[in-house]
Amino acid sequence: MGLLLVTPRARLRRLAARLGRDAPSPLVGRTVLVTGASSGIGEATARAAAAAGARVVLVARREAELDRVRTAIEERGGRASSYAVDLTDLDAVDALVQQVLEEVGTVDHLVNNAGRSIRRSLELSQDRFHDVERTMAINFFGPVRLTMGLLPSMRAQGFGHVVNVVTWGVQLKAPKFSAYIASKTALDTWSRIAGRETYADGVTFTNMRFGLVRTPMVAPTDAYDGRASMSAEEAAARVVRALEDRPVTWDTAAGRVGAVVNVVAPRLSDALMSRFHLASPDSAAARGTAGLGPRASDLQASEQQ
Repeated sequence: MGLLLVTPRARLRRLAARLGRDAPSPLVGRTVLVTGASSGIGEATARAAAAAGARVVLVARREAELDRVRTAIEERGGRASSYAVDLTDLDAVDALVQQVLEEVGTVDHLVNNAGRSIRRSLELSQDRFHDVERTMAINFFGPVRLTMGLLPSMRAQGFGHVVNVVTWGVQLKAPKFSAYIASKTALDTWSRIAGRETYADGVTFTNMRFGLVRTPMVAPTDAYDGRASMSAEEAAARVVRALEDRPVTWDTAAGRVGAVVNVVAPRLSDALMSRFHLASPDSAAARGTAGLGPRASDLQASEQQ
Protein backbone atom coordinates (compact mmCIF):
# COMPACT_ATOMS: atom_id res chain seq x y z
CA MET A 1 0.00 0.00 0.00
CA GLY A 2 2.98 2.31 0.47
CA LEU A 3 3.28 3.00 -3.25
CA LEU A 4 -0.22 4.50 -3.26
CA LEU A 5 1.20 7.35 -1.17
CA VAL A 6 4.29 8.01 -3.30
CA THR A 7 2.77 10.93 -5.20
CA PRO A 8 1.07 12.57 -2.17
CA ARG A 9 4.32 12.33 -0.21
CA ALA A 10 6.24 13.86 -3.13
CA ARG A 11 3.82 16.77 -3.26
CA LEU A 12 4.17 17.36 0.47
CA ARG A 13 7.96 17.29 0.14
CA ARG A 14 7.88 19.88 -2.62
CA LEU A 15 5.45 22.04 -0.66
CA ALA A 16 7.82 21.92 2.32
CA ALA A 17 10.69 22.96 0.03
CA ARG A 18 8.70 25.97 -1.18
CA LEU A 19 8.11 26.93 2.46
CA GLY A 20 11.84 26.96 3.04
CA ARG A 21 12.12 23.59 4.73
CA ASP A 22 14.85 22.13 2.56
CA ALA A 23 15.10 18.37 2.39
CA PRO A 24 17.61 16.27 0.47
CA SER A 25 16.57 14.85 -2.86
CA PRO A 26 15.37 11.22 -2.77
CA LEU A 27 18.15 10.59 -5.31
CA VAL A 28 20.92 11.18 -2.78
CA GLY A 29 22.90 7.95 -2.50
CA ARG A 30 20.90 6.24 -5.25
CA THR A 31 22.39 4.77 -8.43
CA VAL A 32 20.85 6.04 -11.67
CA LEU A 33 21.70 4.41 -15.02
CA VAL A 34 21.00 6.63 -18.04
CA THR A 35 21.14 5.38 -21.63
CA GLY A 36 21.86 7.70 -24.53
CA ALA A 37 23.93 9.68 -22.02
CA SER A 38 26.44 11.17 -24.45
CA SER A 39 24.16 13.97 -25.71
CA GLY A 40 20.70 15.51 -25.61
CA ILE A 41 18.21 14.54 -22.91
CA GLY A 42 20.42 11.71 -21.67
CA GLU A 43 23.45 13.91 -21.03
CA ALA A 44 21.36 16.63 -19.42
CA THR A 45 19.58 14.07 -17.22
CA ALA A 46 22.84 12.50 -16.08
CA ARG A 47 24.25 15.90 -15.13
CA ALA A 48 21.08 16.89 -13.27
CA ALA A 49 20.79 13.56 -11.42
CA ALA A 50 24.43 13.78 -10.34
CA ALA A 51 23.86 17.35 -9.13
CA ALA A 52 20.94 16.03 -7.05
CA GLY A 53 23.26 13.59 -5.28
CA ALA A 54 22.92 10.39 -7.32
CA ARG A 55 25.71 8.20 -8.58
CA VAL A 56 25.18 8.06 -12.34
CA VAL A 57 26.03 5.26 -14.73
CA LEU A 58 26.40 6.56 -18.29
CA VAL A 59 25.63 4.28 -21.24
CA ALA A 60 25.91 5.09 -24.95
CA ARG A 61 27.87 4.03 -28.02
CA ARG A 62 30.43 6.84 -28.26
CA GLU A 63 33.13 6.25 -25.68
CA ALA A 64 34.88 9.60 -26.19
CA GLU A 65 31.66 11.53 -25.61
CA LEU A 66 30.84 9.43 -22.54
CA ASP A 67 34.28 10.24 -21.17
CA ARG A 68 33.57 13.93 -21.72
CA VAL A 69 30.27 13.77 -19.83
CA ARG A 70 31.74 11.68 -17.02
CA THR A 71 34.67 14.06 -16.59
CA ALA A 72 32.36 17.08 -16.49
CA ILE A 73 30.26 15.45 -13.76
CA GLU A 74 33.29 14.47 -11.70
CA GLU A 75 34.79 17.96 -11.99
CA ARG A 76 31.62 19.28 -10.33
CA GLY A 77 31.98 16.84 -7.44
CA GLY A 78 29.60 14.20 -8.78
CA ARG A 79 30.08 10.45 -9.05
CA ALA A 80 29.89 8.80 -12.45
CA SER A 81 30.99 5.75 -14.38
CA SER A 82 30.58 5.04 -18.08
CA TYR A 83 30.09 2.06 -20.38
CA ALA A 84 30.25 2.19 -24.17
CA VAL A 85 27.62 -0.23 -25.48
CA ASP A 86 25.52 -0.64 -28.62
CA LEU A 87 22.07 -1.28 -27.15
CA THR A 88 20.84 -2.91 -30.37
CA ASP A 89 23.28 -5.77 -29.63
CA LEU A 90 21.28 -7.81 -27.13
CA ASP A 91 24.26 -9.96 -26.11
CA ALA A 92 26.15 -6.75 -25.35
CA VAL A 93 23.20 -5.59 -23.22
CA ASP A 94 23.36 -8.80 -21.20
CA ALA A 95 27.11 -8.31 -20.73
CA LEU A 96 26.49 -4.70 -19.64
CA VAL A 97 24.02 -5.82 -16.98
CA GLN A 98 26.48 -8.33 -15.55
CA GLN A 99 29.36 -5.84 -15.57
CA VAL A 100 27.34 -3.04 -13.94
CA LEU A 101 25.99 -5.31 -11.21
CA GLU A 102 29.50 -6.55 -10.46
CA GLU A 103 31.24 -3.17 -10.56
CA VAL A 104 28.56 -0.75 -9.38
CA GLY A 105 25.96 -2.87 -7.62
CA THR A 106 22.20 -2.74 -7.89
CA VAL A 107 20.81 0.01 -10.09
CA ASP A 108 18.05 1.87 -8.23
CA HIS A 109 16.78 3.95 -11.16
CA LEU A 110 16.99 3.18 -14.88
CA VAL A 111 16.36 5.88 -17.49
CA ASN A 112 15.66 4.32 -20.90
CA ASN A 113 16.42 7.37 -23.01
CA ALA A 114 18.41 6.05 -25.98
CA GLY A 115 16.28 6.01 -29.08
CA ARG A 116 15.88 6.51 -32.80
CA SER A 117 13.37 8.82 -34.45
CA ILE A 118 12.20 8.73 -38.03
CA ARG A 119 9.60 10.78 -39.89
CA ARG A 120 8.64 9.17 -43.20
CA SER A 121 5.26 8.42 -44.77
CA LEU A 122 4.17 4.89 -45.61
CA GLU A 123 4.25 5.82 -49.29
CA LEU A 124 8.00 6.30 -49.05
CA SER A 125 8.50 3.27 -46.80
CA GLN A 126 7.27 0.47 -49.05
CA ASP A 127 10.79 -0.83 -49.67
CA ARG A 128 12.23 0.29 -46.35
CA PHE A 129 11.17 -2.32 -43.80
CA HIS A 130 14.51 -1.76 -42.14
CA ASP A 131 13.06 1.52 -40.81
CA VAL A 132 10.75 -0.59 -38.66
CA GLU A 133 13.48 -3.02 -37.66
CA ARG A 134 15.92 -0.29 -36.65
CA THR A 135 13.45 1.67 -34.57
CA MET A 136 12.19 -1.45 -32.79
CA ALA A 137 15.77 -2.56 -32.08
CA ILE A 138 16.75 0.56 -30.15
CA ASN A 139 13.37 1.86 -28.97
CA PHE A 140 11.88 -1.42 -27.74
CA PHE A 141 14.07 -4.53 -27.76
CA GLY A 142 17.13 -2.80 -26.26
CA PRO A 143 15.39 -1.10 -23.31
CA VAL A 144 13.24 -4.14 -22.56
CA ARG A 145 16.30 -6.40 -22.51
CA LEU A 146 18.15 -3.96 -20.24
CA THR A 147 15.17 -3.52 -17.93
CA MET A 148 14.61 -7.26 -17.62
CA GLY A 149 18.28 -7.74 -16.81
CA LEU A 150 18.18 -5.21 -13.96
CA LEU A 151 14.74 -6.07 -12.57
CA PRO A 152 15.72 -9.13 -10.47
CA SER A 153 18.15 -7.11 -8.33
CA MET A 154 15.63 -4.26 -7.99
CA ARG A 155 12.93 -6.65 -6.85
CA ALA A 156 15.32 -8.39 -4.46
CA GLN A 157 16.13 -5.12 -2.67
CA GLY A 158 12.48 -4.05 -2.61
CA PHE A 159 13.05 -0.82 -4.55
CA GLY A 160 13.47 0.14 -8.17
CA HIS A 161 12.23 2.64 -10.71
CA VAL A 162 12.32 2.69 -14.50
CA VAL A 163 11.77 5.90 -16.47
CA ASN A 164 11.10 5.58 -20.20
CA VAL A 165 11.54 8.58 -22.47
CA VAL A 166 8.77 7.99 -24.99
CA THR A 167 6.64 10.48 -26.95
CA TRP A 168 3.28 12.21 -26.97
CA GLY A 169 2.85 10.36 -30.26
CA VAL A 170 1.63 7.33 -28.28
CA GLN A 171 -1.46 9.45 -27.56
CA LEU A 172 -1.71 11.53 -30.75
CA LYS A 173 -0.93 8.78 -33.33
CA ALA A 174 0.60 11.35 -35.68
CA PRO A 175 1.02 10.49 -39.39
CA LYS A 176 4.47 9.84 -40.89
CA PHE A 177 5.74 8.39 -37.61
CA SER A 178 4.38 4.86 -37.88
CA ALA A 179 7.68 3.07 -37.17
CA TYR A 180 8.78 5.45 -34.43
CA ILE A 181 5.50 5.77 -32.56
CA ALA A 182 4.79 2.04 -32.82
CA SER A 183 8.12 1.24 -31.16
CA LYS A 184 7.59 3.80 -28.39
CA THR A 185 4.00 2.64 -27.85
CA ALA A 186 5.27 -0.91 -27.44
CA LEU A 187 7.65 0.24 -24.70
CA ASP A 188 4.96 2.39 -23.07
CA THR A 189 2.50 -0.52 -22.92
CA TRP A 190 5.08 -3.12 -21.90
CA SER A 191 6.15 -0.94 -19.00
CA ARG A 192 2.61 -0.32 -17.75
CA ILE A 193 2.08 -4.08 -17.57
CA ALA A 194 5.51 -4.72 -16.03
CA GLY A 195 4.76 -2.10 -13.38
CA ARG A 196 1.66 -4.00 -12.34
CA GLU A 197 3.61 -7.23 -12.02
CA THR A 198 6.39 -5.62 -9.96
CA TYR A 199 4.14 -3.34 -7.86
CA ALA A 200 4.21 -5.66 -4.84
CA ASP A 201 8.02 -5.68 -4.99
CA GLY A 202 8.33 -1.89 -4.77
CA VAL A 203 9.41 -1.43 -8.39
CA THR A 204 7.68 1.32 -10.36
CA PHE A 205 7.66 2.58 -13.96
CA THR A 206 7.18 6.07 -15.40
CA ASN A 207 6.52 6.86 -19.06
CA MET A 208 7.61 10.38 -20.09
CA ARG A 209 5.49 11.31 -23.10
CA PHE A 210 7.44 14.31 -24.32
CA GLY A 211 6.53 16.63 -27.15
CA LEU A 212 9.23 18.14 -29.35
CA VAL A 213 12.61 18.46 -27.61
CA ARG A 214 15.56 20.20 -29.27
CA THR A 215 18.23 17.49 -29.50
CA PRO A 216 20.54 16.09 -32.21
CA MET A 217 17.92 13.38 -32.84
CA VAL A 218 15.43 15.83 -34.38
CA ALA A 219 17.94 17.99 -36.25
CA PRO A 220 17.61 16.18 -39.62
CA THR A 221 13.86 16.91 -39.86
CA ASP A 222 13.30 20.33 -41.41
CA ALA A 223 9.56 20.13 -40.62
CA TYR A 224 10.49 20.94 -37.01
CA ASP A 225 12.19 24.23 -37.87
CA GLY A 226 10.60 27.12 -36.01
CA ARG A 227 8.22 24.97 -33.97
CA ALA A 228 7.82 25.43 -30.24
CA SER A 229 10.01 22.98 -28.40
CA MET A 230 11.59 22.15 -25.06
CA SER A 231 15.33 22.27 -24.45
CA ALA A 232 17.21 19.14 -23.40
CA GLU A 233 17.83 20.74 -20.00
CA GLU A 234 14.12 21.46 -19.51
CA ALA A 235 13.28 17.88 -20.42
CA ALA A 236 15.97 16.58 -18.06
CA ALA A 237 14.52 18.61 -15.19
CA ARG A 238 11.21 16.81 -15.72
CA VAL A 239 12.95 13.43 -15.88
CA VAL A 240 14.73 14.11 -12.59
CA ARG A 241 11.46 15.16 -11.00
CA ALA A 242 9.95 11.89 -12.24
CA LEU A 243 12.90 10.01 -10.71
CA GLU A 244 12.16 11.67 -7.39
CA ASP A 245 8.34 11.46 -7.47
CA ARG A 246 7.81 8.23 -9.46
CA PRO A 247 4.53 9.11 -11.23
CA VAL A 248 2.95 6.58 -13.60
CA THR A 249 3.13 8.98 -16.57
CA TRP A 250 4.17 12.50 -17.45
CA ASP A 251 2.00 13.93 -20.22
CA THR A 252 1.63 17.16 -22.13
CA ALA A 253 -1.74 18.91 -22.26
CA ALA A 254 -1.88 18.37 -26.03
CA GLY A 255 -1.20 14.68 -25.56
CA ARG A 256 -4.04 14.33 -23.07
CA VAL A 257 -6.45 16.13 -25.40
CA GLY A 258 -5.39 13.98 -28.31
CA ALA A 259 -5.89 10.79 -26.31
CA VAL A 260 -9.42 11.84 -25.34
CA VAL A 261 -10.37 12.78 -28.92
CA ASN A 262 -9.02 9.46 -30.19
CA VAL A 263 -11.37 7.64 -27.81
CA VAL A 264 -14.44 9.89 -27.94
CA ALA A 265 -14.40 10.76 -31.66
CA PRO A 266 -11.98 8.44 -33.46
CA ARG A 267 -13.18 9.20 -36.99
CA LEU A 268 -13.00 12.93 -36.34
CA SER A 269 -9.49 12.38 -35.09
CA ASP A 270 -8.68 10.45 -38.28
CA ALA A 271 -10.07 13.27 -40.42
CA LEU A 272 -8.07 15.93 -38.58
CA MET A 273 -4.86 13.92 -38.72
CA SER A 274 -5.43 13.19 -42.41
CA ARG A 275 -5.57 16.91 -43.13
CA PHE A 276 -2.43 17.43 -41.08
CA HIS A 277 -0.73 14.64 -43.02
CA LEU A 278 -1.60 16.17 -46.39
CA ALA A 279 -0.55 19.64 -45.27
CA SER A 280 2.86 18.47 -43.97
CA PRO A 281 4.82 16.77 -46.76
CA ASP A 282 7.80 14.50 -46.25
CA SER A 283 11.07 16.30 -45.74
CA ALA A 284 13.81 16.32 -48.34
CA ALA A 285 15.78 13.88 -46.20
CA ALA A 286 12.84 11.46 -46.06
CA ARG A 287 12.40 11.72 -49.84
CA GLY A 288 16.10 11.15 -50.38
CA THR A 289 16.52 14.43 -52.23
CA ALA A 290 18.57 16.26 -49.63
CA GLY A 291 21.73 15.24 -51.55
CA LEU A 292 24.00 17.79 -49.94
CA GLY A 293 24.52 18.80 -46.36
CA PRO A 294 23.85 17.21 -42.98
CA ARG A 295 20.14 16.65 -43.58
CA ALA A 296 20.86 13.93 -46.10
CA SER A 297 21.09 11.65 -43.07
CA ASP A 298 17.99 9.63 -43.98
CA LEU A 299 16.52 10.67 -40.63
CA GLN A 300 18.48 8.01 -38.81
CA ALA A 301 19.65 10.35 -36.04
CA SER A 302 19.89 8.47 -32.78
CA GLU A 303 20.14 9.46 -29.15
CA GLN A 304 21.81 6.13 -28.48
CA GLN A 305 24.91 8.18 -29.32
